[in-house]
Amino acid sequence: MSHALADSFAMAGVVVGRVLKGDSLTRALGEVQATGSLRAAVQSLAYAALRDYGRADAILAKLVSRPPTPSLQGLLLAAIVELERGPQAAHAVVHQAVEAAARVAPRGAQSARGLVNGVLRNVLRQGAALRDSVLVAEPGRYRYPQWWIDRVRAAWSDQWEAVLEAGNNQAPMTLRVNQRQSSGKFYLEQCRLEGIEGVQVGPQAIRLDKPAPVENLLGFSRGVVSVQDWAAQQAAVLLDVQPGQRVLDACAAPGGKTAHIAERVDCSLTAVDSDAERLLRVHDNLRRLHLSARVVNADALSNEDQPIGVGFDRILLDAPCSASGVVRRHPDIKWLRRDSDLERLRKTQAAMLRALWRRLTPGGRMVYATCSVFPEENGEQIAAFLAECSDAVSVPISTVADNITCAVPSGSGTVTAAHPNVGCQILPGADTDGFFYAVLERKS
Repeated sequence: MSHALADSFAMAGVVVGRVLKGDSLTRALGEVQATGSLRAAVQSLAYAALRDYGRADAILAKLVSRPPTPSLQGLLLAAIVELERGPQAAHAVVHQAVEAAARVAPRGAQSARGLVNGVLRNVLRQGAALRDSVLVAEPGRYRYPQWWIDRVRAAWSDQWEAVLEAGNNQAPMTLRVNQRQSSGKFYLEQCRLEGIEGVQVGPQAIRLDKPAPVENLLGFSRGVVSVQDWAAQQAAVLLDVQPGQRVLDACAAPGGKTAHIAERVDCSLTAVDSDAERLLRVHDNLRRLHLSARVVNADALSNEDQPIGVGFDRILLDAPCSASGVVRRHPDIKWLRRDSDLERLRKTQAAMLRALWRRLTPGGRMVYATCSVFPEENGEQIAAFLAECSDAVSVPISTVADNITCAVPSGSGTVTAAHPNVGCQILPGADTDGFFYAVLERKS
């Protein structure tokens, strides 16, 4: 068991180290050569280290004169967070982290062992005093970059701490039952017969009490069920596709929303994405779920009629965004994203809205979606588009889906406040990720 812990620390150190150098957590974990319980342990350590990075890195900075190599730093961060979980196995954590150091830095094994041993024993020795010292600064207290804290506080002055805390928690596992094969009620009953507990949170949505590997989900390989957050499931609902309509899912990869649209109704569906590699996952999802769509590798910003096409009755624009509403699933985003990225993303979103609007038929509907909590990407973006585009009207979300609760910015969202019907902000909470939706219709 201790041998496995050393292996877990070593692999997690490499994964976190890659993120510190700018790689995504998903990609780094995808290349880990481990299976079963070892892989699960590596993932758990890496996620914990990045969720608590603001605090653990502040502790580390107080104990070393200069940063170690990224992989060794990642190992130290994972071990510090593990020590913070409780002192009951502290000496085992230190011992196995020291063993892992030699694997992470084999050419300087003795030096690496000494560094890890010294840092972790100082963490134990200084204890509460060390932790209290890093909680003085907000990045250590809330575990986010300062710019992120400032933006959330400015936008959501009444709820900002709850929004930040939600992003530091483990995300629930929510399933979407393929309505072509089963109902949410029946699927949940079948789960309970197998000892899998959960609760129905929508007609086809099930939230499991405990996350499970997808391969263990009843009917997953047969396309009965998919993993998709409740908030993300609202995209297809709001699109309100009718049988036979021409539908475009722009920025479609990895295909969760594409598949949901196809599950709900028979339509002429086109899925577009500029990333050919990620489009492979759209094909995989459609194949597993026994669904079909026209899948196109193209840039949604293109002004050419082909290969995407024009004259769509429905368009879903799941726009590139900060992903600030899904950081509990992707904690690396907090530390890879930069404040300056928001302006670049805002310009891209605005350009996509304009480029895709011309593809929408008069009387058609577009759903604009982001997994962001920043008003600049959401209500303010849509308000600006409505001011610019005379044939666009906003449909109040409450008239489309009564079960969606919309939050209103209480801080700096003055543009949104001036335009009350520019969409719906779903804030991250215990049951759902943070998402924004706006429903736009083109005048006939």
